[in-house]
Order: sequence, then structure tokens, then C-alpha cells
Amino acid sequence: MVKKGIAELIGTCVLILFGTGTSVLGGGVDGIGIFGIGLAFGLSLLVMAYSIGTISGCHLNPAVSIAMFVNKRINAKELLWFIVAQVIGAILGTALLQTFLKLSNMSIDNLGQTSFANLESSGAFLVEAVLTFVFILVIMIVTGKKGNASFAGLVIGLTLLLVHLFGLPLTGSSVNPARSLAPAVFAGGDAVSQLWVYIIAPIVGGVIAAWVGKYIFDTEK
Repeated sequence: MVKKGIAELIGTCVLILFGTGTSVLGGGVDGIGIFGIGLAFGLSLLVMAYSIGTISGCHLNPAVSIAMFVNKRINAKELLWFIVAQVIGAILGTALLQTFLKLSNMSIDNLGQTSFANLESSGAFLVEAVLTFVFILVIMIVTGKKGNASFAGLVIGLTLLLVHLFGLPLTGSSVNPARSLAPAVFAGGDAVSQLWVYIIAPIVGGVIAAWVGKYIFDTEK
């Protein structure tokens, strides 16, 4: 259990550091661009999937862990360990990014925090729920009993890239409560006031994806 927790902590730290870090250091959408940011998140997840995946399953996302719990792939104790490790890992990743920015005499106002400035909260909720539904449905299918484990990491990484290509201009494409929580802790402001959307919507989307996978696509049989 401890090894799984450490794996999730390190993996989530890598995802947040390299995902948000690439966005911040690359100048965001106007710099490295939507594809560059999405690729950074997708590659980070892909690399971790083929390294720590054999240890913890490489969830790196509380919404994924909750979906796995709903479909009884992990138990309540594992769920708690995973979520705590993921949150700590995400905070560590943001703390490292902030430290690197300070050491480089760069602004720390932007830490990759998510926001939906052009949407109402209801619209942002729908976007995050739908994007997470697609992301986690793919995860549940490719890692299910009928899935192909050899290509699971690649498919999941590409799916994260895909949802970022669509979602970045709308909500920043979080699909991960830990990913939004960590920068919000450091940045404050709108990132905190809008945080509830980025926590609840991915969980809702993930739970629905788990049910669809189980009862429609027979992922657990």
C-alpha cells in the first residue's frame, strides 16, 4: 500500500510539474499553444503509465480513483491512500514550479491555475463533466478485462491530449481535481472561488463513466 501511495505521489507531482510548468514557461496558449500544453500533459501521463503503472495503476487523479472504487477495482482504504497521495503530489509539483520560477526571477502570478472566465459556472461544470466522462470512459474500457493492457498507457495519454485540445480554451481542461486544487492553493483569487467546479464536475463525469463502462460496455466482466 505504501509503495502504491508513493507511486501516485511521484506520478501526480510529475504530471503537475511538467504539465503546468510547460504551460507557464512556454507562454501559455499564446506561446507554446494549445497543442503544446496538451502534449505536455499527455506525455507526462503516458511516461508515468509505463513506469509506475505496474505499481499503482497510475491514476494520478482523484476522479479516476473514485471511478475505480465505484467499479470495485480498488477498496476504500486504497481510495483514501490514493487521493491523499495525489493531492500531496500535486501540491509538491506546484511548489516545485513556484520555486523554479523564483530562482529564475520570474513572475509567480501564473502557476497554471484553471479558470473559466468566458463561461458561467453551469457551462464550465458541463464542459468539465463531459470531458472527464470521455477521458475516464476510455480509461475504464482500455484497462478493463476486455482491454489491451499493452497499449493502454498510449491510448490514455493520447486521450488526455485530445480533451486538452478541446477544453483548454473553455475551462483550461482540468479533468482532475488535484490538478486544479494545487495551483489554486498557491494562486488564490478566482482559482479558489471557481475550484468547486473543478472538484465536483470531474467526479460526476468519472462516476457516470464508471457506470457506463460497467453496465453498457461490460468492462468488469
